[in-house]
Amino acid sequence: MLFELTDEQVMIQSMVREFSRKVIAATAAERDRTRQFPWENLKKMGELGLMGMMVPLQYGGEGADTISYTLALAEIAYSCASTAVIMSVHNSIVCQSILRYGTEEQKTKYLKPLCSAEFIGAFALTEPHAGSDPVSQSTSATRNGNFYVINGSKRFITTGKNAGLVIVTAKTDETEGHKGITAFIINKNTPGYSIGRIEDKLGLRASDTCDLNFDNCLVPVEDRLGKEGDGFRIAMTALDGGRIGIAAQSVGVAQAALDAAVKYTREREQFGQKISKFQGIRWMVADMATELEAARQLMLSAAALKDKGEKYTAQASMAKLFASEMVNRITAKALQLHGGYGFISDYAVERFFRDARVFTIYEGTSEIQRVVIANHVFKDKRQISTKTLEG
Repeated sequence: MLFELTDEQVMIQSMVREFSRKVIAATAAERDRTRQFPWENLKKMGELGLMGMMVPLQYGGEGADTISYTLALAEIAYSCASTAVIMSVHNSIVCQSILRYGTEEQKTKYLKPLCSAEFIGAFALTEPHAGSDPVSQSTSATRNGNFYVINGSKRFITTGKNAGLVIVTAKTDETEGHKGITAFIINKNTPGYSIGRIEDKLGLRASDTCDLNFDNCLVPVEDRLGKEGDGFRIAMTALDGGRIGIAAQSVGVAQAALDAAVKYTREREQFGQKISKFQGIRWMVADMATELEAARQLMLSAAALKDKGEKYTAQASMAKLFASEMVNRITAKALQLHGGYGFISDYAVERFFRDARVFTIYEGTSEIQRVVIANHVFKDKRQISTKTLEG
């Protein structure tokens, strides 16, 4: 491993690995079938400090670094990708956005209950006709005295149904483009706020994804996040951190798929020997392990840059792009190695395959990641290539 982990980072990884494989894994398959939201496990994760890992101690968090967080998130994803995506959005996007852009009153009011998993956070940017192009969103926020009146709808919101609060972006000035977008913290009990369509998904079935509707929703001025016009910057900064989180989810699911494939091929016998003895199988596994390690290093590289306080947008996109595409290749190969058994729900690899598919889509598609990376490469090719190699 190029990165030498600290004793604390190793301790966190080991603790979460034990918890994940004993507690999270036990109900993962059942939750996938029933689509039951993992409230009990999230509460336990809150008690362990996993729901506010990078939040300072003074606000109820653990004060951990990004590397520790990504290691922990990958271990949760190893057992249950649905639980991992809830943890990722909650930590990387919601808690970090409030920590970075919130007032002292907002941090005190919201971060402690978020860190303890008293309630879960969600982030609402995407709309029915505005996904990768947030400037095209139509949700509006009009100032009226001490309130903003919000109207519109959001689509594909992770944890939207079960979230206690949601960070929502809306246009406060139609004429200003991305500078006319503002972010708001909205409590689920706010009048005018309602849950819309709940999606029936291919994977991540224990994590709800839904529409959110706002009909003359009154939000106090003190719940505006940042200044008017800061919404686009808040969203883009949040997504940078979130993309490292998706790389971690991808690494966790890919490791689970690889381990499952190795276990199965060691046990399955054909033509008088274990299929793990066949060269074609061994080479396939070797390629899987190599891709997984490359993705892990990209994940850690982006996390290290974030911890150093350096720019990491391009590295986060690289990690997300490579890792999300890697996990789709690895889960497909793991399923293939299981033969017909990989196609049935008796084996977890079928769930891994379904869960992995969305990783190349949400929080910026692979195509959007390539746009981000290319923009940085053409802006300063030498800087990007150098920083990517730093360890």
